[in-house]
This record gives sequence, C-alpha cells and structure tokens, in this order.
Amino acid sequence: MLRGIQPGNIRFESVEGMSTLAQRPRAPFALAAALCLALLGIVVVATGVIVQVAGAAPDAGMPGGDPAPPAVATSAEPEIVDGPASPFDDTNPTVAKLDPELREALREAATAARRDGIDMVVNSGWRTPERQEQLLVEAISTYGSREEAAKWVAPADKSSHVHGEAVDIGDLDAAIWLGDHGREFGLCQTYANERWHFEYRASAPQNGCPRAYPDPTYDPRLK
Repeated sequence: MLRGIQPGNIRFESVEGMSTLAQRPRAPFALAAALCLALLGIVVVATGVIVQVAGAAPDAGMPGGDPAPPAVATSAEPEIVDGPASPFDDTNPTVAKLDPELREALREAATAARRDGIDMVVNSGWRTPERQEQLLVEAISTYGSREEAAKWVAPADKSSHVHGEAVDIGDLDAAIWLGDHGREFGLCQTYANERWHFEYRASAPQNGCPRAYPDPTYDPRLK
C-alpha cells in the first residue's frame, strides 16, 4: 500500500485524456512552424522572380511587351563600287554618281556605238576614296614602288574617278570605237597608256580632244 494515498482517492486519466494533455502545449509551436514555412515560401517565390528578371536575355523585349529593336550589322570593310555596268544602269553607283554631263555624253555615245554593233560597258566610273586607295596599294605591290604605281593609279584626293569625272570603258573594241568617235560626244581619252580612260570635255565637239598625256604623272591636275 502506498503511504499517504487512500484507495478511494486514486484517479486515473484515460489514455485519450493523457494524449490530449500532452498535445496541448505543442499547439503554439505548430502555429509558429506554419508561419515560418509560409514566410519561407514567400522569400523563395520573390527570389525566383528576381533571378528570372536578372537573367533575362538583353533582347527579350522592351517594357510594355514591345520587341527589342534588332541589332544592326556593321562592317569595317571599305565599300567597293565598280562595274562592269551598263552606261544606262542607274542602280549602280559607279554609273549613277558620275558627273551628269559625263553620264549623259556616255549614254549618247553608247547608243551610237550600239548602232555600229558595239556594246559599251563601264568597267569603273565613280569610286569611293577607299576603293581608290585600295587600287593604289595594289598598284604599288604590282609595280614595286609608289612612283611606278603613279603612272597608273592616282591618289584618292586627286583622282578623277573619286570626283565622278572619269570612266574606264570595258572591252577593247568599245574603247577603240570611243577613241575614234568620242570627241563627237565630248568624250576624250585622257592618258596615252590608258586607252580605256575617258573624261568629258565640253569643247571637244567643236575643237576636238586635247592631246592625251603620256600617263597620269604628266597631268598637272595630279601634281
């Protein structure tokens, strides 16, 4: 017998009652845990949004859903504008950017040459300064020095091609025809060593063409 305890005073809680009593103190902890999980979820979602925005591709789009403008390709290569081209081709700058008087005279000559069975082609007319310098560099490499190259190619700042004031006629037959008939249209062979190179001289129909220079180094305009 337990001392100090009367048999009639002994009370027993049911197992369910004991379980209930044991669980009551844990309710606040469960609530706190749930709140922590909820907060953690918010942080994870917010972090995901930030990461997604930060990792977006630069061309993903502009604010408001508008697509980003496309990138523009650029090139450091010099523009090369050359023939062969028809004297009537206004889409090729080598013809379209010629001096208007020269271009008109060239077309009149080409029309007359066609009646004689000659098709005239422009191998090169107007050129960019970059193209002219490129040709000069190539000529120096070919002829071995700047002095020798100057007999064939002028520097860009003095070239009549860069100013749209000269044409190189392709096909030997067309160049010979223009050498014989060009003065009628104001077109004159400028250099004796370049039978394909013609320039416009307004007085040629009345006074004939001036005598051709032996080569460009004799041309006072290039000094």
